[in-house]
Amino acid sequence: MFLTLPTLLTWARIAAIPLIVGVFYLPLAEATRNLLATVMFVVFAATDWLDGWLARRLNQTSAFGAFLDPVADKILVCAALLVLVKLDRVDVLIALVIIGREIAISSLREWMAQIGASGSVAVHMLGKFKTAAQMTAIPFLLYHGMLFGLIDTQFWGTALILIAAVLTIWSMVYYLKRALPEIRAKAR
Repeated sequence: MFLTLPTLLTWARIAAIPLIVGVFYLPLAEATRNLLATVMFVVFAATDWLDGWLARRLNQTSAFGAFLDPVADKILVCAALLVLVKLDRVDVLIALVIIGREIAISSLREWMAQIGASGSVAVHMLGKFKTAAQMTAIPFLLYHGMLFGLIDTQFWGTALILIAAVLTIWSMVYYLKRALPEIRAKAR
């Protein structure tokens, strides 16, 4: 199941990262770079939904795909946040909170799986809201202008990334509280 269509879409999300970052090094007008990076981010972020749907529809789910999919998402988000920090569109503290939480919760999930308690840190709606906020904020911040002459994407992107940061902390506390009984039991 290493090279199924769903897994190839996940690999494409990983391969897109240097392309999205590289756009900002092209000798193009800033608005053009912003638009290209935004479109690429949205297209590749949409493959997250598509690869999962195809895996279920084509009966091509696999342990490898289940592992690679969230890794691809996290790397894509982290790369985009680092670009946005460099462009001074996101505060470094916000990026550190989001990236740090991703590392901490991924590590916690791995450890909980090793001790047979992965259910206690299963994906929760709070994490989904966090993901929705950051996956909306990032394209707005990449675009960095007026969308359709009406929407100030920097304003709304900043508001949404702040909401994502709050939800990031909230969801991390939620997952840690859920895992605490297992952690205490194993520490004895």
